[in-house]
Amino acid sequence: MNAPPPPGWYPDQTDQRYVRWWDGRQWTQHVQPAQQQYAQQHPAAQQNDASAIELAMGGTGDAASIQHQVQQRAAVGGAVAGGGGTLFTEPVLVINQKAKLIEVANEYAVYDQHGRQLGSVMQVGQSGAQKALRMLTKLDSLMTVTLEIRDITGRPVLVLTRPATMWKGTVHVQRPNQSPVGDIKLTNVWGKARFDFEVNGQRIGSLHAENLRAWDIKVFDHADAEIGRITKTWQGLAKAAFTTADNYVLQIHRPLADPLLSMVVASALTVDTILSQNQR
Repeated sequence: MNAPPPPGWYPDQTDQRYVRWWDGRQWTQHVQPAQQQYAQQHPAAQQNDASAIELAMGGTGDAASIQHQVQQRAAVGGAVAGGGGTLFTEPVLVINQKAKLIEVANEYAVYDQHGRQLGSVMQVGQSGAQKALRMLTKLDSLMTVTLEIRDITGRPVLVLTRPATMWKGTVHVQRPNQSPVGDIKLTNVWGKARFDFEVNGQRIGSLHAENLRAWDIKVFDHADAEIGRITKTWQGLAKAAFTTADNYVLQIHRPLADPLLSMVVASALTVDTILSQNQR
């Protein structure tokens, strides 16, 4: 028999926004917000590389606004059954970019369809020159971009790297231990964007934009059967007028296995990094 885990704060199985204290024998009644607890132990993990010089403008949405975003703006049409409370088990993911008047690094919060936060995405590894270019020009979009997808405790679960590029973009998807998952490749420069998911040189799926601005994107498997949809949702007047923040809803139509599942989840964030940021 395996020994029980040591005393500590662990994700609350009834609500992933919180952690619950395990005393070494049983769960206690003591809970606290997951991000707050992890930030106390790892203060650098919840910040991006440029947080000291950025000027944030509000949060990424409360539960009510997120549910409206899913049901009305993304037209999901009511709650979707299923879901296990993690980034890789929910049928609907809401990816909202943090609004900033001064933005030096991309930062997102990821929620389920009910407004419960499941994780976050942080841009990491920026050089001083890249930060300066981001503030003063758009040339940083041509440089290497690295994003960490983190679970609710702040621990990385996927790492996305888009190398410096002038035209066609490729995003390398890895596990935190640097083992490769696959590549997301932009296959065309002009017209409606298309991305292929490649694992070990084999195409296992793709993304097809339905319009030139990539507001609506269909997700396909290797046989070109639709398995999901990514919808860009309007972020509100203040956000649209004064910031470059974008909001997306990913709906997965059926359970997926890895590596396709990881590629689909990663792609909901890759679309904004590769395509939308370069259009500005």
